[in-house]
Amino acid sequence: MIRVLLIDDDLRLFELLGSYLTDNGVSLAHAADGLAGLEALRSGAYDGVLLDVMMPGIDGLETLRRIREKTSLPVIMLTARGDEADRVVGLELGADDYVEKPFSPRELLARIRAVLRRAQPESQAERLSAGGIEVVVPSRRVRVEGTDVELTGIEFDILVALLRRAGRVVPRTALLSEAGRDDVIVGERTVDVHISKLRKKLGDDPRTPRRIRTVRGVGYVLAKDAPNPPDTPIIS
Repeated sequence: MIRVLLIDDDLRLFELLGSYLTDNGVSLAHAADGLAGLEALRSGAYDGVLLDVMMPGIDGLETLRRIREKTSLPVIMLTARGDEADRVVGLELGADDYVEKPFSPRELLARIRAVLRRAQPESQAERLSAGGIEVVVPSRRVRVEGTDVELTGIEFDILVALLRRAGRVVPRTALLSEAGRDDVIVGERTVDVHISKLRKKLGDDPRTPRRIRTVRGVGYVLAKDAPNPPDTPIIS
């Protein structure tokens, strides 16, 4: 059975979700605040986390930041409708998905399954490389110039989508779909936020990116070859 930790001060939400998720193969544990959630993650094994943004003590965004210091465990944020600023900050900190309150248990179950499915790709042997980047898809391992790099779930999916089409432009409007992330709907800045974070982790200068380049008005392209020397003119 899938094990998921709900970090939320709303006990009634846990009670409402618990039986439904259990009946559908998801065992739900509960922590009432961020500190309790972090302790639960240290002491137990979970497949994913449901994390509320608004909580007493340390809020969900700070809790997410601390989680990402230790693990790339899939995290779905729970937010109030219309809190776009929190969603953007959460993406920058490494959230894998968002669900707006109020939501149905059925929708949440679908989101959980989608996030965990992406964390365990069907491919058992796919390896990709371009531009000094090497990815082993089944283990979700990423190396840049021989050095391991930790990515969040959605960052990894976007990188794989770009690697599979290295040297070709992936339209900005289609990138999430190419990455298998059609379920992610968080506003127009979604792709830009993730590309910015991905560039930093890949060692790309955000002012003059050489690995993931922007084709203005169209989308993004991942260079097939190693980055150009710093003094080589490029289109950014």
